[in-house]
Amino acid sequence: MAEGSDKARTQGGLKSEFPASPPESGTIANANERADLVDLDADGPGPDADFLAGELRKRVVGQDEAVEQVAAFYQQSQAGLSPPDRPVGSFLFLGPTGSGKTRTVEALAEVLAKNPRAVIKIDCGEFQHSHEIAKLIGSPPGYLGHRETRPLLSQEALNQYHTDKLKLSFVLFDEIEKASDSLWNLLLGILDKANLTLGDNRRVDFSRAMIFMTSNLGAEEMKNLVKKKIGFYQESFSPEQLAQKMETSAVAAARRKFTPEFMNRIDKTIVFKPLGNDELRKILDIELDYVQQRIDTSGKQVSVSVTSGAKDQILREAAPDIKYGARELKRVVEQQVTKKLGGLIAKNLLDRGDAVTIDYKDGRFTFSKPQYPGFSAQNRPLAAPG
Repeated sequence: MAEGSDKARTQGGLKSEFPASPPESGTIANANERADLVDLDADGPGPDADFLAGELRKRVVGQDEAVEQVAAFYQQSQAGLSPPDRPVGSFLFLGPTGSGKTRTVEALAEVLAKNPRAVIKIDCGEFQHSHEIAKLIGSPPGYLGHRETRPLLSQEALNQYHTDKLKLSFVLFDEIEKASDSLWNLLLGILDKANLTLGDNRRVDFSRAMIFMTSNLGAEEMKNLVKKKIGFYQESFSPEQLAQKMETSAVAAARRKFTPEFMNRIDKTIVFKPLGNDELRKILDIELDYVQQRIDTSGKQVSVSVTSGAKDQILREAAPDIKYGARELKRVVEQQVTKKLGGLIAKNLLDRGDAVTIDYKDGRFTFSKPQYPGFSAQNRPLAAPG
């Protein structure tokens, strides 16, 4: 009887009159076996990727697509499903300067490696000529300086920030469009096979690396599109249409610059959007938090608050050069806040536990701290250095 029933289960896909036994480990259950099917949600991030995306959004403003894509490739790597003979992920970040392309890579390193400088950064402007590639891979044996040249992309350099918990490298090729064709050809092997051969024939494995390339290609076209949207003669398209036009323009500029072989080896091309007033105000709050963190790290125990009027003035001062994005905003914060706070601390006008308020009145930034009766400290408006 048992033999017959087993035969009934196996011939022609016939259902057995007995309950099917659980499938063996490593096998896929037959669709005809008696088991309830449970729908699985394959969309959306897991807990690790969700945490990473949340932390990146605290540091990178207004670039959700970049955050989500980076988190998705990290999740695939953590699941062990990244192709074994390719980098964990390769990205081309396009968009105007100051929109957060480099900051995204630094933020990723900050969250995962606990160090924003745990990035191997290659300034492609230094590799505009073919012979300069020797800085990256070293000189072949017999060439002058062979032993003195230390390759920037050696396995030791790639693994220098690895820990027991995280064996992942972050490699950034900044302003890739400025590099010579030799560097682009070098990248073909890295992007396709996760492999690089140094000048002395040693091989470097990039299978545990995330490769990022940034470029300002298409930035001018994107700026012109924004001008058409906010200028006197306004184009009649929605924010979604504007975003699509900007992406199309930037990707087209990249395809004109790079070869099809190069573009086809990149996992994801992401266009960073120009930052608007709302995004810049959020970035200003982040930069002011960084100032407070620097004060806390120095052990001064001074708290700083900035009024909305002072924030508005900082944004106004950054506005004439807003084409530089968040970089100009950071410069104004350094000039009007950090530098003047440093002067107050150097002159011993701030005591441990003081709370400083920064405001903007009568055409100047003012620094003040509260006055408490009975205390001998100078509790009056502080004359910050000019």
